[in-house]
Amino acid sequence: MRRLFFALLALLLTPTLGAIKPDVISSTGAIPANIAGRFREATGFQQSASGQYFVFDRGAHSVFGVDAAHSGSWEIIQIGAEAGRIIDPTAFSVAPDGTFVVADAPRGRARIQIFTPVGFPLGAFGLPSQPRSRIMLGNFVLNGIGSLQYTGHSILLSQPEYGALITEYATNGTTLRSFGALRATSHEDDRDLHLALNSGVPLVDPTGGFFFVFQAGVPHFRKYDSMGNLLFERRMEGQEIDGFVRDLPTTWTKRRTAEGELPVVSPTIRAAAVDASGRLWVTFVLPYTYVYDQDGDKVRTVQFRAAGIVTPNSLFFAKNGRLLVTPGLYEFDTDPR
Repeated sequence: MRRLFFALLALLLTPTLGAIKPDVISSTGAIPANIAGRFREATGFQQSASGQYFVFDRGAHSVFGVDAAHSGSWEIIQIGAEAGRIIDPTAFSVAPDGTFVVADAPRGRARIQIFTPVGFPLGAFGLPSQPRSRIMLGNFVLNGIGSLQYTGHSILLSQPEYGALITEYATNGTTLRSFGALRATSHEDDRDLHLALNSGVPLVDPTGGFFFVFQAGVPHFRKYDSMGNLLFERRMEGQEIDGFVRDLPTTWTKRRTAEGELPVVSPTIRAAAVDASGRLWVTFVLPYTYVYDQDGDKVRTVQFRAAGIVTPNSLFFAKNGRLLVTPGLYEFDTDPR
């Protein structure tokens, strides 16, 4: 009996998986309030190899620069429908050399423009089809040109309407390739819903290949090699999100829009990025970020703390390895040591 008593006591005192807390990473810096206050709706925060920061102010239809010392800011791109300006922008992405792209929609037509670090236009092209807002978070469009990535030489987009998860464009608008088979959704008879559940975030792995993170529905991601061949697929699971995933809808109402009737699909994923070592960071609509290694195994659960817990809507790994996050224009040192 005595041995049984101590065995039960040890079992009660042993931490369970449910008691394991995520790593809470505190902000190590941020754009000062006197500069950040200039921006209306900063939804992108990135940095080039030179150290210059770029702030995508979606609310002001503008892109700003901030110097490496956080001492001042300046407007790079202004509002406007004409070439060299932006209107109704949805996304932007910066390459290491400081060139960047902005996706916008003058007169409702999807357009992608490429700029130098100082805002000189390098090129632009339109997309052949009207953008359809399949996944919305508040007033944010997350799918299609809302989730592009620019490599410096090409642009990756999620366009499942063309029959593949990832479409790669040259900077002159030429389609280079498409790859990644659509996943089965059990909603193939509803084209818009099927495509919404196959929308996602295409990401370049700096160590080679690509990730694709599905934005809605049951959370999955895939890894592809540099030729576009599937390496593996993983379902994302964890105690922090299991209840949310269990309660995901199985039917979706439709809303009437200028694009027609579309299903109301809310995201499961808010943001994703890949660090220099090839680890995938995925932020959910809940305030948790899961980190996966190159083999697709979950190695870490993270929360970000600034004034309080921050739920990122964009992630970007800067040249020094720090993670840049919006909202708030915060910087985080993600090294667990």
